Amino acid sequence: MKQFQPPEFLRGIEKSPIRQITDRAKPGDILLGLGEPDLPTPDVIRRAAARVIAEEQNGYTLQAGLPRLRELVARDYPQLNLSSQEVIITAGSQEAMYLALMTLIEPGDEVLMPDPGFVAYPVITEMAGGRSVFYRLPATNDFGFDLEDFKRQVTAKTKVVICTSPSNPTGRAFTPNDLRSMTRVLEENGSRAFVISDEIYRELYYTPERPPSISEFYPRTIIISGLSKSMSMTGWRLGWMCGDKDVIASALVLHGYITTCASSISQKAALAAWSDEGEASRAKTRRILGVRREHLLGLFTKELDLKAVAPEGAFYTMLDVGSYGSSMEIAEQFLKHGVVTIPGNAFGSESEGFLRVSFCADLPVLTEGVERMGVALSRLSRH
Repeated sequence: MKQFQPPEFLRGIEKSPIRQITDRAKPGDILLGLGEPDLPTPDVIRRAAARVIAEEQNGYTLQAGLPRLRELVARDYPQLNLSSQEVIITAGSQEAMYLALMTLIEPGDEVLMPDPGFVAYPVITEMAGGRSVFYRLPATNDFGFDLEDFKRQVTAKTKVVICTSPSNPTGRAFTPNDLRSMTRVLEENGSRAFVISDEIYRELYYTPERPPSISEFYPRTIIISGLSKSMSMTGWRLGWMCGDKDVIASALVLHGYITTCASSISQKAALAAWSDEGEASRAKTRRILGVRREHLLGLFTKELDLKAVAPEGAFYTMLDVGSYGSSMEIAEQFLKHGVVTIPGNAFGSESEGFLRVSFCADLPVLTEGVERMGVALSRLSRH
């Protein structure tokens, strides 16, 4: 019997490097790898979910999602003047990204994406038959925006530009000037490219104001976001995509065949995220993560004598371990000593020599994690 072969678009595609290393965690390991909040889902969301489970019939919603939920999402982006018809509620932002890329890309199209950037971007692009092109966020500039490199990468073949702010993996956020510069480059090239703005971490920030969205400057923007990170709802699978009505209409067809609709219980419970109590919960999460951020950055300096990038958002920092070895070698050493981190080369060549470290853990756990890292490093020679 002939051995099974997956279809061509799946050949060579494996589990993400993030999952490959986090799946090897042992009991008692300190998990600073996976991008998942450790804080509980806010009470206002859980109460709403318990009520709808007990009191309501929870069948399918419209494929695009609850009209009221889509209205609330649309209202969050006044710069785009969206109607509820230009919003799809998805099974997490990961499905939204898949829908956006599969809808926009044809074979041979170029997708310009950040290096370092989230591991799913080039994989989905490959599935769609597109070609991944990268604009550098240089490690030598703490992974900040490099306008000249961005200019060099934009061509007539650029169909989609991915903008992630705050970034996964670096936590860095683009400034208004960065986003204006991106917009100007696209406009000066006469580009008809769409920008996909991945804003899943935009509500988690440590600056005085929330980071801007490129959609405030560039109208051909498809926004990807959700509640997984800001409301600790990763397992609830509640995200969205919104923007150009024709793109959304096409993506909705694909969404219907893939998912039918997002969980009706999650959608109904998510309405509470727009309440005063929901906003207070987000603010509390930012305060807690802000304290942890400062604690971890201080430990890296004081205990390990290593530099880490100070993130403006998300819940990651990039720890520079290049003086001890490659990112994979050091991640393996830390794993042997009971700490899970993610090697920077999972996110692109620019972040080789760094580890993505999450601060989704209580302060004593972060302290213990850094102590274990110190033991691991003490057994290595520094270059």
